[in-house]
Amino acid sequence: MRGFWPIFKRELFALFVTPLAWVLITAFLFFQGWHFYIIVVNFAAASGEALGDTGPVQAFFGQTMLLYLPLLVICPMLTMRLFAEERRSGTIETLLTAPVGAPAVVLAKYAATLATYAAMWLPTLLYIVIIARTGEVDWRVVGTSYLSVIAIGAGYLAIGTMTSALTNSQLTAAVLSAIGLCLLFLFGLGEFVFPDGPVREVATHVSAWTQMNDASRGLVDSRRLVYDATVVLVPLFITVRAVEAWRWG
Repeated sequence: MRGFWPIFKRELFALFVTPLAWVLITAFLFFQGWHFYIIVVNFAAASGEALGDTGPVQAFFGQTMLLYLPLLVICPMLTMRLFAEERRSGTIETLLTAPVGAPAVVLAKYAATLATYAAMWLPTLLYIVIIARTGEVDWRVVGTSYLSVIAIGAGYLAIGTMTSALTNSQLTAAVLSAIGLCLLFLFGLGEFVFPDGPVREVATHVSAWTQMNDASRGLVDSRRLVYDATVVLVPLFITVRAVEAWRWG
């Protein structure tokens, strides 16, 4: 793993020295702030009653589509330039001739986008602080919700990293990644459509909606964490093999 930290710092700097990361973070926080505001207003309008049978924190993380829509856009945009831009500009040749292994290159680039993704969610802790100042907060729910949203995002970013390695066009990488994520997300929603049987069971298992609903109630299913880890490891393995193929021509 020699060379991991220099590449990690280089990628993190490249993300934040350009407007891309700042625009994405600003748009993400604006959208989620609006999302949080809608929930709080509706909760207050219900005279303190919970939305459904839960509180505003649970509703924010587990009961609206507004949590997922930004992820299907932001994750592809964060990862689209990782390899595609280097291949287009030719700088990938310099990187591949350096004494750095392909796993270190892939993991460093991926870790930089994951750190940026986590940084996007960090300011949303202020929403929890606001709720805590006006009522009770179940911190177990907060912990499981953030764990799940990071785990889901980690898988989405891994898929985006893979698509960036399979093309030399940032736009193509972003589109392919977005299509793949949307199909995966929609298949998970098939748990509400498919009849009882193996297909529905698989859809339920991969459903981000169900995972976040469970997390918003303080529940973490180890089988889902194994699935999340698989969604991370398989695309990254394919990416490593792609990078090794470039190195050996």
